[in-house]
Amino acid sequence: MREALFVKQGKEKWKGYEDLKNTGPDELAESFIQITDDLAYAKTFYPKSNTTKYLNGLASTFHQSIYKNKKEKTNRFVTFWSYELPLVFYKQRRALLYSFLFFMVFSLMGALSAKYDNTFVRLIMGDQYVNMTNANIAKGDPFGVYKQSNPFLMFVGIAANNIMVELMIFVMGIFFSVGSIYQLLKNGVMLGAFQYYFFSKGFGLQSILVIWCHGTLEISAIILAGGAGLAMGNGFLFPKTYSRFESLKKGAKDGLKIAIGLIPVFLTAAFFEGFITRKTDMPIWISIAILTGSFLFISWYVIIYPRHLNRKLNHNK
Repeated sequence: MREALFVKQGKEKWKGYEDLKNTGPDELAESFIQITDDLAYAKTFYPKSNTTKYLNGLASTFHQSIYKNKKEKTNRFVTFWSYELPLVFYKQRRALLYSFLFFMVFSLMGALSAKYDNTFVRLIMGDQYVNMTNANIAKGDPFGVYKQSNPFLMFVGIAANNIMVELMIFVMGIFFSVGSIYQLLKNGVMLGAFQYYFFSKGFGLQSILVIWCHGTLEISAIILAGGAGLAMGNGFLFPKTYSRFESLKKGAKDGLKIAIGLIPVFLTAAFFEGFITRKTDMPIWISIAILTGSFLFISWYVIIYPRHLNRKLNHNK
C-alpha cells in the first residue's frame, strides 16, 4: 500500500485519537492497540517518513496516559476508604437503619426474656459459660473469662470468628433479606440476655465499662453487616426501575463493599478484646475514653462523614 493511501485511510481515526480527555480506560486500551498496529505497519514500509514519526508520537502519548491511569489505581485503597465506602453507607442508609432497629428490638427481646425466664440465659449462653462466670463472680473476678487465654491467640481466634459471623450475616441476605434478619435475631437476643445477666448480678455498669471497650466496635460492625445483607436482599425484593437481576447485582456489590470495609473494624475490636478488655482494673477514664472514641468514630464514619461527602459531591456537580 502506498503511503498516501495509508494516510488517507487512517487520517480520521488518528485525528480522533488525539483527544484523550473523555476516553475511558477500556477505549484507551483498545485505541492503543490499534495505533501500535498502525505504527508497526508504518515502521515496516515507511521507516523514515513523517507519518511514522507522527504515529510514534501518538503512541507515546497513549502509553503515558495508560501508565498514568495505572499509577492512579495504586491509590484505590485510599479512595475506597475515603470515598467509595462512605458513599455506600449513605446510599444504603435505610438498610443500615433497619438493621439497627431490628437489632435493638431483638436485644430488648433477649433482655426481657432473661428477666422473666430464669432458664433463658442458660439456654442462650450455655451451662458451661454461666457456671464459669458464676464461679468467677464468687472469686471476685466477674470478667475473668477474658484473662484465660494468651492475648495474641485470643485476638486471632476472636477476629477469625467475628469475621466469619459477619460474612454469614451478609451472605444470608440473599434469602430475600430474611436470612440476615434471622442472624440479627440470634446475635441480638444473645446480647440482650448476656447484658441482662450481668445487670441482674449487680455488675451492669462495670460490664459496660469493661465489655463495651471492644463491644462498641464489634456490635456496631455486626449491625452494619446486617445492613449489608439487607442491601443485597432488598435489591432483589425492590428492583425499582432495574431488572430484578440487575438490582440484585447492585445491592450485592454495595453489600460486599460494606462487608469488606468492616474487616478492619472487627480486627480492631478483636485487638481490644484480646489485649485491653482483660485489664478489668484499668482506670475508669481509660475505659470511657475507648468507649467514647469508638462511638464517635462509628457515628462520624458511618453517618456524619457520608452525609457531608454526598452533599459536597452534589454541590460540585
